[in-house]
Amino acid sequence: MGFISRPVALTKHGIRQYVETEHGVRLFLQNAVATVDLKCRPDLPHVASHARNAEYNPRRFSAVILRLREPAKATALLFGTGKLCLTGVKCEDDAKYTARKVAKIVQKLGFNAGFADFKIQNLVASGDVGFPIRLEGIADEHAGFASVSGSERVLGWC
Repeated sequence: MGFISRPVALTKHGIRQYVETEHGVRLFLQNAVATVDLKCRPDLPHVASHARNAEYNPRRFSAVILRLREPAKATALLFGTGKLCLTGVKCEDDAKYTARKVAKIVQKLGFNAGFADFKIQNLVASGDVGFPIRLEGIADEHAGFASVSGSERVLGWC
């Protein structure tokens, strides 16, 4: 795998990679969501009964939930269409590695799984800008694009 060398810093969560903006703000990736097409239609009850750390309750959710521990604590949702959704990874390399790991598990269970259309769908990062941010003021100023909700005053972009 072609790992990109990024600077690291010691945080309360251990050693973490970050990117630094032109204004000197360090952004630490907290979560990434990725999708991939395994190019097969796996039998979900078979996968759930033969794979480790897998759960499947079709009355509750139409995908097998695979909880992985390596390389990062991640969750994979495997749908009957062969689409795979990954959450909980901290970088693109971990997402690709985890997706390939799930594809290999599906292959070992007798399905002709491939690997296509890998895409990072969402990134969540955090950083300290060094001053307080008034979320209500931003939401008021950009009402057409933003809203503030919840008790923690989370700013969401529309």
